Amino acid sequence: MKVEIDSAALADAVAWTTRVIDARPANPILAGVQLEAIDGTLQLSAFNYEISARHHIEAGVDEPGTALVLGKLLADITKSLPAEKTYLSTDGSTMTISSGKSTFTLQLMPDSEYPDLPVVPAPLGQVDAPTFIQAVSQATVAVSREENRPVLTGVRVQFEGDKVIMTATDRFRLSRATFTWSPQDTATSTTTLVRGTLLRDVARSLDDHQNVRIDFDVDSPTLLGFENAGRVSTSQLIDGEFPAVDRLFADEYPIQAIIDKQQLLAAIKRVALVAERNAPIRMVFSGQEVTLSAGAADEAQAQETLDIDMDGEDITVAFNPSYLIEGLSAITEPFVRMKMTTAVKPVEFNGQQESDSDESMDYRYLLVPMRFGA
Repeated sequence: MKVEIDSAALADAVAWTTRVIDARPANPILAGVQLEAIDGTLQLSAFNYEISARHHIEAGVDEPGTALVLGKLLADITKSLPAEKTYLSTDGSTMTISSGKSTFTLQLMPDSEYPDLPVVPAPLGQVDAPTFIQAVSQATVAVSREENRPVLTGVRVQFEGDKVIMTATDRFRLSRATFTWSPQDTATSTTTLVRGTLLRDVARSLDDHQNVRIDFDVDSPTLLGFENAGRVSTSQLIDGEFPAVDRLFADEYPIQAIIDKQQLLAAIKRVALVAERNAPIRMVFSGQEVTLSAGAADEAQAQETLDIDMDGEDITVAFNPSYLIEGLSAITEPFVRMKMTTAVKPVEFNGQQESDSDESMDYRYLLVPMRFGA
């Protein structure tokens, strides 16, 4: 292999591709990044059995060929190269990287031992990257960290015609993001379950100026593929039954309060300063005010009152402050509508643009209240 390539493009491609390489791979061969020079391009790929990454960039290919080298080392080297052309060449068991007056020699890994990358499924549809990124950040709020219950570490992704619905739950809360996209087939109706951390990783690495194409094979439902700006990722799906969560949303909420989101977040953070670990924040809704409080009578206490627009009877609810902050922070609108039935049943949070407008149903956050002493 003998290749001439732009240094910045190479560094960017290597960094993006090698991000899927684990710090301690299950198999040492998975520490490698595969390079293939062919037809005026340098193709890069990496795999960790759960997620794969493929990228290609333009290159002057004098001699086609393949090479497998340590991915993280290559990433460190390429990001430190001078802003000139970089030359890659293999000879026997080594690859030489030269740029300006810098030269590095890397040992090649046995290419024949590298596993075959999964076949990318057929296209299912596409959406603009900012919409996808926002939906993933909202849906993954409630992803569980309990590895012993794999289905709860996942995001259920439902494709229904021109709608995509992403749902996650850790049993204490539920987050759901819905967006409109362009399906290949408007009659599409299928559901997948993908690990939340993998989905987050894909969303973080997108070029937000380009659309995201989602690939999925209904007849062989083991992978979800993502294509964006010439980069292709695949994520292994979780095999399991996602909990039946739709029944958790109430048909009617007799008590509703509209609150300025930033004021509420700031008040929660202040009041939570005195809360012991895992202790709840109490919210007393009365008239057109909500009073937040935390702390015990014989210890530090805090209290703050906010003006709200409320319909319904007075109510007191208590929440885990971290769960409250995480859910509210995912709302993009300036106002939040809290919808309640009783002090112990899940509370729904939605964003809305104006204090007197309807709530948006694009993001729905359900949070189960905590029990509290009188």
